[in-house]
Amino acid sequence: MEREEFRDLAVRDQSEAEGIRREVRGSRLYNEDLAPMGPEDRTWSTYNIAALWIGISVVITTYTIASGLIAAGMTWWQGLLTVSLANLIVLIPVLLNGHAGTKYGIPFPVFVRSSFGVTGSNFAALARALVACGWFGIQTWIGGLALNSLMTAVWGGWADVAGAQFITFFVFWVIQVAIVLRGVEAIKVLESFAAPLLIVGGLALLVWAFSASGGLGNAFASSSALREGNGSFWVLFWPGLAANVGYWATLSLNIPDFTRYTRSQRSQIIGQTLGLPLTMIAFSFIGIAVTAATVAVYGEAIWDPVELITRVAGPFPLLLIVCMIVIMIAQISTNMAANVVSPSNDFSNLAPRYISFKMGGIITAVIGVLSFPWVLFNNVGAYIFTWLNGYGSLLGAIGAVMIMDYWILRRQRLSLTDLYLTDGCYSFSRGWNLKALAAVAIGVVPVIPGFVKAATTPNFSGSFTDPTFVEGLYNYGLFLTFTLAAIAYLVMSALSAAREPASEPATESARETVTE
Repeated sequence: MEREEFRDLAVRDQSEAEGIRREVRGSRLYNEDLAPMGPEDRTWSTYNIAALWIGISVVITTYTIASGLIAAGMTWWQGLLTVSLANLIVLIPVLLNGHAGTKYGIPFPVFVRSSFGVTGSNFAALARALVACGWFGIQTWIGGLALNSLMTAVWGGWADVAGAQFITFFVFWVIQVAIVLRGVEAIKVLESFAAPLLIVGGLALLVWAFSASGGLGNAFASSSALREGNGSFWVLFWPGLAANVGYWATLSLNIPDFTRYTRSQRSQIIGQTLGLPLTMIAFSFIGIAVTAATVAVYGEAIWDPVELITRVAGPFPLLLIVCMIVIMIAQISTNMAANVVSPSNDFSNLAPRYISFKMGGIITAVIGVLSFPWVLFNNVGAYIFTWLNGYGSLLGAIGAVMIMDYWILRRQRLSLTDLYLTDGCYSFSRGWNLKALAAVAIGVVPVIPGFVKAATTPNFSGSFTDPTFVEGLYNYGLFLTFTLAAIAYLVMSALSAAREPASEPATESARETVTE
């Protein structure tokens, strides 16, 4: 591997990485899972990063992501346009936060110490982790449904077993925990294997839609049947766009958990640019096209691919088994990357000496069950407009502070050693950066009334009529919280700097390990 591939890294060679690890090894903020990665530890290529996003994106929730928008009143092309624009927008913070992971070889909870403080980082990390636990539960429930269909195909009497769906849910849960215990490298192998298989599976669904309906033109001609509501496009657009950006608000924060393994900035930028928006747009289109075809073929819209595949492949047990295995691989590949790696590191950040990556993964899996995922997933309104928009608003404010701090205030320069020290330049006020917390509060508080109204709407539909001005702010979700938090953090930082007397260069500049 050529040395110039690592020109963006904080550590120029493996011996320097080991030196930093030895220096901070006694700190309570350090363990081997959170340690900075040296050049020899960087094994992820452009393909691995692209495959990561394909493995994450090709999943049932992506397939159905436009369903809530179309059911509310959008046309199929308006729903697809909203999803496409959202994924192009979210790519920006994904790339910006991914830069630090590649440059310094550090995971998200360590990176966020620079903006929230070595103790305050736990606030941001836990906010991300708890969302991932909920997602882990949802994806595990869906995978359990696929396993349930598989068991029914293999043994007809399975449908009569009491609690069959919950049995397959917990079996699927155990399979994933077994993978967690094998560590990050096993997840890399899984993603690389799953990506081409999932692409083929998606194309197979599209071919079925084309042939069964007599052409996609016929399918889309009947797509108006997918619309259950009559909401206008502009009324639905902003909350729908915010919710779809919020879909990846989690990964936009913790993407350093993966880019720390990449060989260069070029690998992470190209891999993510190819992997994220293209896959999300393509698979959302497949979901819309195939569901429109079900209207033409069956006279009803079938958004759930597990139900559709069971109906289509039911007469062919072997085909059904293969299809359900592909669906389960899709759920596992998404869960491992999107909903295990980050919270495992985040929980480890709470007590690095006592919680390893693997123990953090087990904690994630347990909380995922306790989140009652079957309730969240079975209500589209709650899922799209409350779940996605709600947590996206909080994470958007946190992401704003991270990006403003790293790109504008610090200009991509960090003291790698101090990130692991309780008395370093990121200790702030007893480990907390109060300006960061205040900025997040300023960003989030305005959307709380709307969130409460959405969450308490009858039937937990997630939408409500005749909002007041303040309640209506919730429709703009993370766009509003990101903007307010970013402005507040920059203003408070500027005022704080103006009050400080001129002094020697900041500690972190003097202790940087990067030669610009």
